[in-house]
Amino acid sequence: MTDTERTRDAGEATTVDYDVVVLGAGPVGENVADRTRAAGLSTAIVESELVGGECSYWACMPSKALLRPAIARADARRVPGLRHLVEGPLDAAEVLAHRDYEAAHWRDDGQAGWLESVGATLYRGHGRLAGPRRVVVNATDGGHHVLTARHAVVVSTGSRALLPDLPGLTQVEPWTSREATSARSVPDRLIVVGGGVVAVEMATAWRALGSEVTVLVRGEGLLPRMEPFAGELIAEALVEAGADVRTGTSVTAVCRENGTVVARTDTGDRLEADEILFATGRAPRTDDLGLDTVGLEPGSWLPVDDSLRVTGSAWLYAVGDVNRRALLTHQGKYQARIAGAAIAARAAGVPLLERDPWGAHAATADHAAVPQVVFTDPEAAAVGLSLVEAEQAGYRVRAVDVEFSSVAGAGLYADGYPGRARMVVDLDREILRGVTFVGPAVGELIHSATIAVAGEVPIDRLWHAVPSYPTISEVWLRLLEAYRG
Repeated sequence: MTDTERTRDAGEATTVDYDVVVLGAGPVGENVADRTRAAGLSTAIVESELVGGECSYWACMPSKALLRPAIARADARRVPGLRHLVEGPLDAAEVLAHRDYEAAHWRDDGQAGWLESVGATLYRGHGRLAGPRRVVVNATDGGHHVLTARHAVVVSTGSRALLPDLPGLTQVEPWTSREATSARSVPDRLIVVGGGVVAVEMATAWRALGSEVTVLVRGEGLLPRMEPFAGELIAEALVEAGADVRTGTSVTAVCRENGTVVARTDTGDRLEADEILFATGRAPRTDDLGLDTVGLEPGSWLPVDDSLRVTGSAWLYAVGDVNRRALLTHQGKYQARIAGAAIAARAAGVPLLERDPWGAHAATADHAAVPQVVFTDPEAAAVGLSLVEAEQAGYRVRAVDVEFSSVAGAGLYADGYPGRARMVVDLDREILRGVTFVGPAVGELIHSATIAVAGEVPIDRLWHAVPSYPTISEVWLRLLEAYRG
């Protein structure tokens, strides 16, 4: 052991001192460890499941592997000379096999090896706080370790699917996002409960693979956190693809009868399916972390400041889903980079730049410039504030809308290219507060909007950012022309 990793005899337990201890080795925890190790701080990271976390094995990677063939086929069907070649069904077995490959066949050797390469020490097992700066690990091999942190403990344990309290739910063994992305076969009939990102993406994927899909949405439409037209266009596309989308509908009870799922709704319907997916929200994985030993409530979200330090604490940080700022992998990784820099600065006694709204130690993008892509057909992509959010925040704004049909590059990309774009302009500062695109391939367009929003680029300067002709990005010129009149 080095001077920074001293081991002391503590009976059957091993006690080790580190500069930083990270709970959770998903992509967020990995990024914290990478940044603190780069700063020269000894770092331990604790993981109870697979290194790489939810995103690698049950969310981002497997879901996009399921969706990519569906989206590619939809694009091809809009191209003259090609559409007749892609009229048949997808090869489900090949799609699922590729999904398995992208999920590393649910083995984490590669990611565990990466952690070792950056010099972080991996503890496999369940870690719990046991008072300030102290973590107890019950290892999967039966060992018992006590880890102490000189500078910081970082909670990055993510979130889990939140299931409703419904009669019969336990008996049904419903799908959550995990089962939906790792299923071994295509169900003939699938009920999807929910109208958010997981719901619409999985409805898209499994419908394309051959399932008869029924989507039940309690609210008035899909994707309620985006501009209304995003949900409307995706609902139209799902219906056109053969899905049954029902809004204003809640499930009141479920059961299995001879292996068949039966769902009853508040509208009096009785629906049957082979599987039912509940995509109805997330809860923090903080219920068994020993939060009570440091004066926090088990199972709660952890509020943080912009340096990602838990409110009221001098040493505890929370990054990723557990702080509820933005439940997105890329945003959690961004928070991890900010937190790692803040921990390193505080350890070195360097003043923080957290009061600088776009400084190295402030996760300002969580408030002003969160990007997201929904991988449906068409795709929906947004960054920053919607029109309603901007108005509620007190900004004097104007929404500018254009149809992608006005863009030559969109017409070349696909016949009848379906889509719409909106930018929300701050009229006092003449900068963008938010941008939303809906259409094929717009996920690759959203970063230009992210730069404009995060950079607070003035409208007058955007006028000089000339889009190449004929590309879909000419939508920027159409938006600026519509704003200027």
